[in-house]
Amino acid sequence: MSSTASGTNGTWRNWGGNVSVRPAREVEPASVEELVAAVRGAAEDGLKVKAVGTGHSFTSIAATDGVLIRPQLLTGIRNIDRDAMTVTVEAGTPLKRLNVALAREGLSLTNMGDIMEQTVSGATSTGTHGTGRDSASIAAQIRGLELVTADGSVLTCSEKENADVFAAARIGLGALGIVTAITFAVEPIFLLTAREEPMTFDRVTSGFDELWAENEHFEFYWFPHTGNTNTKRNNRSAGPERPVGPVRAFFEDEFLSNGVFQAAQWVGRAVPATIPAIARISSRALSARTYTDIPYKVYTSPRRVRFVEMEYAVPREAAVQALRELKAMVDRSGLRVSFPVEVRTAPADDITLSTASGRDTAYIAVHMVKGTPYQRYFTAAERIFTAHEGRPHWGKIHTRDAEYFAGVYPRFGEFTALRDRLDPERRFQNPYLRRVLGS
Repeated sequence: MSSTASGTNGTWRNWGGNVSVRPAREVEPASVEELVAAVRGAAEDGLKVKAVGTGHSFTSIAATDGVLIRPQLLTGIRNIDRDAMTVTVEAGTPLKRLNVALAREGLSLTNMGDIMEQTVSGATSTGTHGTGRDSASIAAQIRGLELVTADGSVLTCSEKENADVFAAARIGLGALGIVTAITFAVEPIFLLTAREEPMTFDRVTSGFDELWAENEHFEFYWFPHTGNTNTKRNNRSAGPERPVGPVRAFFEDEFLSNGVFQAAQWVGRAVPATIPAIARISSRALSARTYTDIPYKVYTSPRRVRFVEMEYAVPREAAVQALRELKAMVDRSGLRVSFPVEVRTAPADDITLSTASGRDTAYIAVHMVKGTPYQRYFTAAERIFTAHEGRPHWGKIHTRDAEYFAGVYPRFGEFTALRDRLDPERRFQNPYLRRVLGS
């Protein structure tokens, strides 16, 4: 995956291709001081300011017609503190570079999402997560933040310093300031054994609680129009290291999961009636496998087929019911859904606007291939998710607004009050934030 960079006409587009914007100007600051100057300059010119990472959000959370901050020069590790077991990293650093650098130092994040193309600030600001029984999102691993606020001040925060800002800014939606550096908790690098196995939909749903309880990291993909899923269980291992061989990795992760899957999507777009048959074939294409490797090589995988996505976080105890309702809706609707539905979990955390704030959570994500009409499917899915008090991922397609969020986030008022204090003139405002946070 790579971001879709601005073209010669000055238009920036996101990775999914569903958001585009033409900012008044773009700035690529090479230091915090240059970023401060850009924010103050925008204020003098009466322009809004937004920072954008690699464009992996499907919402317009980073879109602006004002000043677009591109942080690709704000990269690299500032400091590794082995006594505190933390690493401080510049906000524009891609997760892939961080993971590789940490591995060289014999260190690792505890948990991560399933791709690593995002910048650390983009991933955390939108609530990127993986799956975990006990270990939570990337943002939950943050121990300190540095951000530039609307008046050009540089604010540092942690549990001991500006604690109210820290509670909210770990997933700040770009509404409280522009993050310039993040301090993460790390641990000595470890091994994970991944067990990937096909399983029927009925078996997964009837045994969901047991599968969740018995594994440190459990997730599965259900293939619509079938009764089939592919499951993945990741657990810590004493070794030895047994990675997927290069030939098998290419065949399964590149040829089948990306190349053949892309071709199937093209066929499905051209002839929608073929999608159920393609789904049945796809759901049986990958065989069971077990391998042991360092964390980022197990947690993450290449995603080269472009798509758009909606993901909702529901209370974990509601996951099976919501998924069964989703399956029933697809079966009776006449929809043709060519992309698997992804299901993951996270423990409750204490971040103000985290989708897992205050409750154990399950995530259900629906996708459609880029260029395919998705509105009918996503609308029907969203109706199911919201009936279970679902919270949409901040970086993925949804239609909810501030009134809805005030009802599903008990601490929503804390966040908006903090925003009023840090950005009273709404320097970091855009239409998306106006909808989800209020004016």
